[in-house]
Amino acid sequence: MAKSRAISDADEREAAEESRPAPGAPELDRIIHERTRLLIASALAVNEQLSFNELKRLLRVTDGSLSVHARKLEAAGYLECNKSFAGRVPRTEYRLTAAGRRAFEKYLGHMEALIQASRSR
Repeated sequence: MAKSRAISDADEREAAEESRPAPGAPELDRIIHERTRLLIASALAVNEQLSFNELKRLLRVTDGSLSVHARKLEAAGYLECNKSFAGRVPRTEYRLTAAGRRAFEKYLGHMEALIQASRSR
């Protein structure tokens, strides 16, 4: 049993080393890199603002998923959330902040560099 645990620990260390970027490779922004957050940032990069319901329909995600990921982007300073009422109906609108737009552009640059590097091999 001790031997199998030692192999397991070595395998875990190797996997961790493989998941690290190569020296000089760009570090991807883990906040934006997650699929749903990337979709939110992408949608807001081409739209000045979108309501909660517009984003939910566009991205085909649940209320809970959109809320959780939007809060994560907001906590990182990438997203601004404005809540208001249209009559008695609550309305939540989102827009990328300047920092969010810069982070998204940087992320795209990193992805483009990775694509170019893989094509040049």
